Amino acid sequence: MASANLNIMIKAARKAGRSLVKDFREVENLQVSVKGAGDFVSKADREAERIIKEELRGARPNYGWLGEETGEEAGEDPTRRWIVDPLDGTTNFLHGLPHWAVSIALEHKGEIVAAVVFDAAKDELFVAEKGGGAFMNDQRLRVSGRRQLVDSVFATGIPFAGRGPLPAALQDLARLMPLTAGVRRFGAASLDLAYVAAGRFDGYWERGNQPWDVAAGILLVREAGGFVEGIRDGDDPLESGRMIAANVQIFEPLAKIIRARD
Repeated sequence: MASANLNIMIKAARKAGRSLVKDFREVENLQVSVKGAGDFVSKADREAERIIKEELRGARPNYGWLGEETGEEAGEDPTRRWIVDPLDGTTNFLHGLPHWAVSIALEHKGEIVAAVVFDAAKDELFVAEKGGGAFMNDQRLRVSGRRQLVDSVFATGIPFAGRGPLPAALQDLARLMPLTAGVRRFGAASLDLAYVAAGRFDGYWERGNQPWDVAAGILLVREAGGFVEGIRDGDDPLESGRMIAANVQIFEPLAKIIRARD
């Protein structure tokens, strides 16, 4: 049974998802104009955040807020805040690629306690609550059981357009790829983590995430039986944006490779 807060989050994610799907169908008609398409997607992004904010703050007006588009707002209750990415995977959305998501997390006293990642294009709803497990469309999730790097597929992000530490990412790939079954760069961190929780990926790492990119996904992985840690020992992955996530067997060998340069 989902808590009242999780039900509120699910309702908000589905409502925003419906709005985004409607806009997504129009993207192909805008490809002739990069500026036009970009402006359109920005409007879709902002509208999705407006919908989510209206739903969440309407139901819980005392909670704080951290959103990608509208920034941070303090709440009367200083112990709780919503962390929201209304459209994770904006570049995919802009190019008509059906791999993007709505991500909503609830933080209580610095810890993520509820999470929703909604892949509206595929109608896959990933949810988790602290201590209650992780689920996708009511099916219980477990991280993969693979034990060897050579059998494993990993996800990561690669910096683009001069953003982020590209040399570090390329060094990671050079060290890891020869030892694995492959690395994927799908362009939506929330779904990368949801896929680790679902056992579709065996692990994930990335430098330079924002809290709204990964807050919900971190809880999904942990509640599905996986590990999530900062790339540097002792780092909070939510605060630093630098993280490694994987199943129990794969975590240490993956972390050893990624931490070699840190």
